[in-house]
Amino acid sequence: MGKVKLLDKHTAELIAAGEVVERPSSVVKELVENCIDAHATVITVEIRHGGAAYIRVTDNGEGMTPDDVPTAFLRHATSKIRTGEDLDCIATLGFRGEALASICAVSKLDLITRTADSDEGIHYRIEGSDEVMCEPTGCAVGTTIIVREMFYNTPARRKFLKSDKAEGNAIAAVIDRVALSHPEISFRFLRDGKEALLTPGDGKLKSAVHAVLGREFTAGLLPVQYEYNAVRVEGFLSRPTQARPNRSMQIFFINGRYVRSRTMQNALEEACKGAVMIGKYPACVLGISLDCASVDVNVHPAKLEVRFTNERPVYEAVYFAVKSALAAFDSPREMELPQTRRVNAAPNMHEYKGVQVSLSDASPIPTAPRPNRNPGAAPAAPAAGTSDVPALSVPERPASPSPLSRPSYGETVRQNQPEIHGTLPPAPLPDSDTIFTEPTPAEGLPIQTEPEPAPPAVVPADSFLLPDYRIVGELFDTYILIESGGELILIDKHAAHERLIFERLTRHTDTPESQMLLSPLPVTLDKQQYDAVTEHLDLLAKAGFEAEDFGTGTVILRSVPTILSGQDAEDAFLEIAGKLGERLDAVTTDYTEWIYHTIACKSAVKGGDKNALAELSELVLTLIHHPDVRYCPHGRPIYVSLTRREIEKYFGRIQS
Repeated sequence: MGKVKLLDKHTAELIAAGEVVERPSSVVKELVENCIDAHATVITVEIRHGGAAYIRVTDNGEGMTPDDVPTAFLRHATSKIRTGEDLDCIATLGFRGEALASICAVSKLDLITRTADSDEGIHYRIEGSDEVMCEPTGCAVGTTIIVREMFYNTPARRKFLKSDKAEGNAIAAVIDRVALSHPEISFRFLRDGKEALLTPGDGKLKSAVHAVLGREFTAGLLPVQYEYNAVRVEGFLSRPTQARPNRSMQIFFINGRYVRSRTMQNALEEACKGAVMIGKYPACVLGISLDCASVDVNVHPAKLEVRFTNERPVYEAVYFAVKSALAAFDSPREMELPQTRRVNAAPNMHEYKGVQVSLSDASPIPTAPRPNRNPGAAPAAPAAGTSDVPALSVPERPASPSPLSRPSYGETVRQNQPEIHGTLPPAPLPDSDTIFTEPTPAEGLPIQTEPEPAPPAVVPADSFLLPDYRIVGELFDTYILIESGGELILIDKHAAHERLIFERLTRHTDTPESQMLLSPLPVTLDKQQYDAVTEHLDLLAKAGFEAEDFGTGTVILRSVPTILSGQDAEDAFLEIAGKLGERLDAVTTDYTEWIYHTIACKSAVKGGDKNALAELSELVLTLIHHPDVRYCPHGRPIYVSLTRREIEKYFGRIQS
């Protein structure tokens, strides 16, 4: 007797309406979930032309009996539940009994299946909900379903399908999620004849993460294992130093089902607060196991959202699990310094880089050799008795205070610091490396080894073209203060520098100058971002990013814009990828503009950075000669002003 039964009307009405099959990835998701419910240990998915032309899903599960096959294609026919009470404790991925009925209604479908206790299988064919063939056949234990020509009978829906590449990436994203949620199952994904994914199925989550997300992503993960209030949390968490600019790599599972959960997301980010830089987000692959009766999956048509009977235990379990993982595995590395080996010599003799050096009062402590700043001077003679080692000495500080050093309290600024005021000739928008670079010292002058931060500069309010101004200083290492006539102007140096870089990028018609990376950088993306990036490689190249499709959700970054460096380049690329993924379906033409926004923001000087007076002055002068630059690319004001009258009102010097 078959296991597949039609639900009664009352039970069918209690089920939330299932998601209509709208694209090939919907079909693959439903079929793969049925394979998992059939206790399969090996699942193979093959697609051609993005799945619109051909989808084949094969498993080695329990199979279906001849009596079950025709019934399985009727609506609300399922073996997962029997009554309405079963909806209160759903332990399977599928339960609605709508998947096969919806799929066969818009495609040509073949089913080949056999159970372990049967000598022969059955081959069943159905087209557009009409049975075409049902006959015995020889096959292996398990089930194979082949879906051909999706939407052949509904051309209006077929024309809304995206490109083969986009549809294929959507299917790849579905398989990635189920492979991560079930590491005990070996998944194989074939795409147009090429193997795109193969997981070992050894039951180890780290093996599945390595196969799906790659070696680079896996190497930076911390293990998570915790149980609290009957809620078990297992998985992996990214190190705080490897946080990402968006939440795309936060992957959660509940009882083996991929879900989107605001509760778990908030618990994760709250636990990482203080460890992860502001504006970045931790990545994770976390699985939560709890009583089926305490979670309702009959909420969302695609079963992507769940409702908890009590959210507090879930929140606390995730929070404490992440906190424990950070405390246990994210300890700072100890710095190991090389030991100085002592030699048998006089008490004032030590070995320095293999040479005995005297540490008497007459001989200075060895330091790194310094370049000769006076090319006309003769080289210093070696000290007596140390002919093999050049004399090493620390240059003396100048007797008079440095012009860039701050005066002590009570001294007048003008004694040690030149005033900057007056009208200057127009200046073009500088290159990004013109502003905020260390000034080159004059030949023959000693270099100040630890220059103290210089006070910042200030600018006029409405036009920046007032003839009389003076740079007063810098506030909080963020705001430049300028006195101009009867006004005090505060400039946000990050916003100003960001806008100037953005203007330079947008006004140049040529591709921004880029630099080749010594070692190509692999960047792991989720499938939506990967799809968006691979579709816009030409656009990224125009912005200075040379990227190459490496397959399986990874792109290789070979060059980056010159104005970006180090971690800023990777962060900028990840942020751009996230925005491209979010706007993949949006109707917009300003891709280049907001890519330049991101580059400018990442490369600009940051609030809190210490900058020399010359750097701040250069920024102020550039702003003065470009009065149209008033807001940063995000719309924040670059400067604000206070009049002398307003200030004196605050101090009660004048009445209103």
